[in-house]
Amino acid sequence: MLRVFILLVTMTALCACASKSADDEAAEKAAAQAQAAPAQKTFMDPQLKALQKAKDVQKTLDKDAKATDKAIDDSGG
Repeated sequence: MLRVFILLVTMTALCACASKSADDEAAEKAAAQAQAAPAQKTFMDPQLKALQKAKDVQKTLDKDAKATDKAIDDSGG
């Protein structure tokens, strides 16, 4: 009985220290493919693009308004 117990403990230790299993390799391969694949489009993409465009337009308007204010101040008005 002691021999069987020692054999089981030894086999368990060897299995725990074994190299990667097929499941681990498959999981790593799937993770690598997920990172390599481009992001999937969502229903929010057009809205996010429109929001970014609006922010860019607002920056342009603010810059132009600042330039106009400076021109008015420089002209003495």
